[in-house]
Amino acid sequence: MELTATSTPTEQLTEKLGIGRKIRAYVALTKPRVMELLLVTTVPVMFLAAHGMPDLWLVVTTVIGGAMSAGSAAAFNMYIDRDMDAHMKRTKDRPLVTGELTPRNALVFAWVLAALSTVWLAVFTNWVATIYSVVAIFFYVVIYTLWLKRRTEQNIIWGGIAGCFPVVIGWTAVDPTFSWAPVILFIVVFLWTPAHYWPLSMKYKDQYGAVSVPMLGVTRGTTQVGLQVILYTWATVICSLLLIPAGPMHAIYTVSALVSGGWFVYEAHRLYNQAVKGKQAPAPMRVFHASITYCTILFLAIALDALFPIAF
Repeated sequence: MELTATSTPTEQLTEKLGIGRKIRAYVALTKPRVMELLLVTTVPVMFLAAHGMPDLWLVVTTVIGGAMSAGSAAAFNMYIDRDMDAHMKRTKDRPLVTGELTPRNALVFAWVLAALSTVWLAVFTNWVATIYSVVAIFFYVVIYTLWLKRRTEQNIIWGGIAGCFPVVIGWTAVDPTFSWAPVILFIVVFLWTPAHYWPLSMKYKDQYGAVSVPMLGVTRGTTQVGLQVILYTWATVICSLLLIPAGPMHAIYTVSALVSGGWFVYEAHRLYNQAVKGKQAPAPMRVFHASITYCTILFLAIALDALFPIAF
């Protein structure tokens, strides 16, 4: 008797998709919104490293390589977390949950992007930036997604180190020698990440709790989370001011860091005060969006300050 191979419902759906929908599914696999934020921290640092306008071809090639690297890490993350994503409302439309892509599609795509990003950066930048890119993928996939995410409430602190590497990738693509400025910015992003992500964990604590992911918003009360957000926000802003003598930075960056940092701190305190007063629904997403705006303003100011070094 001859056996006929049959495909799963997911494979059948994937086969029926048009080319446009498949492309959109692969793009979604790279988490483009997260990728945009990572690139926001890459390009301005290249201006600072060049003390002005960097080589535009180098910027383009670094952005392409960085985008492939970040996309690879995101695709690995979706492949590993597909079981959890299927049970969370905020992730129910991801392509591995909807069946637009098979797990095998995602895994092959992730490995291909990892290989391409490594070769690309090695050819068009230098070996230092390339190594940082490989380490960033390893940190996000192995340290954060596989090891820490489902085991400890400290997951986003140490796993978030992966998001700090675009800073040093951008810097070393221009200048592979040691400097304190990228170290300070690495620490800024490291401190910023919990203040950015923990409000999101407050918003979706029921969904994280349902899939047994111990995000801080699940394991601690709103007051405790709010206090931690304040501490990390203050630490982020203070660390950002260390770049002024280390850069050295000038008027544009100094004013931007102080004003945007003050606003970020205000929003963190506002969230904490809501929690202390016992409000049933504090507004954590205000802090989440404020953190993104703060990060964008800070790094845009870095580029502008390098181009226009206006003294006080």
